[in-house]
Amino acid sequence: MTLFSLIVALLIEHLRPISTERFVEAPLKAFAHFLEDRFNDGEARHGAVAWWVAMLSVGFVSALAYFVLWHVHPLLAMVFNVVILYFTMAFRNLSRFFSDLQLALRMGELARARQLIGVWRKRSHDASSSTEVARLAIEEALIAAHRNVFAVIFWFILLPGPSGALLYRLARFFDEEWSLRKGEPEFGDFGEFAHRAFAALDWLPVRLSAAAFSIVGDFEDAVYCWRAQAAQWADKASGILLASGGGALGVRLGMPVHESGEIVERPEMGIGDEADADFMQSTIGLIWRTLVLVFLVLALLGVAGWVGH
Repeated sequence: MTLFSLIVALLIEHLRPISTERFVEAPLKAFAHFLEDRFNDGEARHGAVAWWVAMLSVGFVSALAYFVLWHVHPLLAMVFNVVILYFTMAFRNLSRFFSDLQLALRMGELARARQLIGVWRKRSHDASSSTEVARLAIEEALIAAHRNVFAVIFWFILLPGPSGALLYRLARFFDEEWSLRKGEPEFGDFGEFAHRAFAALDWLPVRLSAAAFSIVGDFEDAVYCWRAQAAQWADKASGILLASGGGALGVRLGMPVHESGEIVERPEMGIGDEADADFMQSTIGLIWRTLVLVFLVLALLGVAGWVGH
């Protein structure tokens, strides 16, 4: 049922992608503001209480709903899985942005490519070269593939019903939403625990995604870059994904980029040639091969479990 639910959810999301801003982020923002209004006094310990209240309540309700539906009929439980996965994964949104960027670069429409990468990253890249745009697009794709797909799948498999996928998506949102407000005086350290909690939840999935990139790409270069470069990136989790992904693809990522009117210094990730539209196509192939590998592992585990019974 796990593998079938994932495949069905991805197919539906591909055919009819969801508006994440309207149906996912808007309700989550309302939930986050609800917690802030009732718990936030600027202290990290109250942020921890709010985080645990949200996670335990959502996890309990989703797990309970799954088990009730399972006892009514397993098909209803599977439908519940598919619905939650549909709302927690955003594979089609990733491929849409990436495909549009790739097409713009191939057509020589640098201004449009700069606009698209700016919308995707929520930063201005009006002075970026085509190489910088391709490099940034590959970086965003590798990180988004992990956070929108592979990590969601990991937690979906690990916890009962769809509660794992739901909790990971919620934890990721709290980290992103409250990290943006870290500098506000009235917000204080309320979001500090959410950041540390998400880093803990993402610790193993990040490394599994990096290992999968290595297996389906250039294994030797991916492992070398992972070990030699990942720690240099400001966010170590992203550094692991970019170093292993760049090594697996044979492309240079990171490095200085034009951003919001200035040059942002960044360490070099990966190894090989400069990024371009062709490497963007290779990135799509890497992500799809990783997804196939995940499905293959799940299928083998399912067969092993069936044989064991």
